[in-house]
Amino acid sequence: MKRVASALLISLITTAIFVTVAKAHVHKEETYCLAQNMFFEARGESTRGQLMVAAVTINRANHKSFPNTICGVVWQRKQFSWTHDGKHDNPERMGKTDRLEWEKIKHLADLVLNEPNHVLPKTKATHYHADYVNPLWKKQKVYLEKVGKHLFYKNKERK
Repeated sequence: MKRVASALLISLITTAIFVTVAKAHVHKEETYCLAQNMFFEARGESTRGQLMVAAVTINRANHKSFPNTICGVVWQRKQFSWTHDGKHDNPERMGKTDRLEWEKIKHLADLVLNEPNHVLPKTKATHYHADYVNPLWKKQKVYLEKVGKHLFYKNKERK
């Protein structure tokens, strides 16, 4: 009986460790994807502008019309221009100023995923675009606000 109990305990501990490590890996990957999107979409913007990009990314991951992970949202085909512009996607390869911004944004992304109620703007936005472009999809959305150089939208309510 002691052997069975010991084996069961070891099995439970091993499973708990595996699940914890797996969750930590997923969290790290999701944090990196979120930080990449914030960096390439909103570096040079205010912290609020960067957090609005994070909010859109997370709102999409929580919406039935989009992939259900942050990385899935970020890498969904042709959703964010930086993912298909032909340039490298590694912020570590940028100049010193951009690397400093990257470090700040990585920290922000981690805060967003660990303390969303404290740092994430309350918004229903699922789309945005820079103020110098005029996408066709904006006619099907409801304008919410402009933050920095980005205009934010939500889906129209269904009647």
